[in-house]
Amino acid sequence: MQSADGGKMQITENVWQVGGSGLTAPADAAIYLIRFGDAAALVDAGCGGGTGKLFATIFRAIPEKMPITHLLLTHCHFDHTGGAEAVRQHCGCKVVAHRLDAVYLERGDSEVTAASWYGSRLRPLHVDYQIGGAEETIAVGSGSITAYHCPGHSPGSLVYLAEIDGQRILFGQDIHGPLHPDLRSDRSDYLRSLRFILDLNADILCEGHFGVFRGGPEIRRFIESYLSPS
Repeated sequence: MQSADGGKMQITENVWQVGGSGLTAPADAAIYLIRFGDAAALVDAGCGGGTGKLFATIFRAIPEKMPITHLLLTHCHFDHTGGAEAVRQHCGCKVVAHRLDAVYLERGDSEVTAASWYGSRLRPLHVDYQIGGAEETIAVGSGSITAYHCPGHSPGSLVYLAEIDGQRILFGQDIHGPLHPDLRSDRSDYLRSLRFILDLNADILCEGHFGVFRGGPEIRRFIESYLSPS
């Protein structure tokens, strides 16, 4: 079970949820912190309205001097990326995204990134490292995390998988969708991606809006609920 501690939720010894509704700003998607030995990475950055709370929470989980080397964006939508520049400025980390979503971030497209859905606009965001292929492993501290291109919700959606604390932990934000023409969603790609994610056989799934799922059967039930005909 997750345990609440000073505004953070511990998932395993080295993984925490440090942002999201109830932790930072109400509109934020979940933000996860992963410690790999002497360095750490963040998965997503929320809308940017709760970054003060976010930084305070992060440094209750890890020492303030521990470097956060990467901000791993799962996709371009504003509830995941609006706070990215503030995170980079505070932590000095590299912003990582798939190139098919980076194009919308770098031109500040408030429609495809859904910033307009939040009554806001996205400032152009430089992506330090663009993933171009179907799979890429990124070294962080004494460990690594693998990004898999899983399009559908957006053209450049990614999931990240890491072996941490003896478990396969999958950071699969917005597995639930939604799919919308403004977001350049593609239902056929989305369904293929869901089947691919099932085959990753994760022990823990950290989702963007529906919490943390533990164990293969629970993860499978959640993902398969979105494979049903709509």
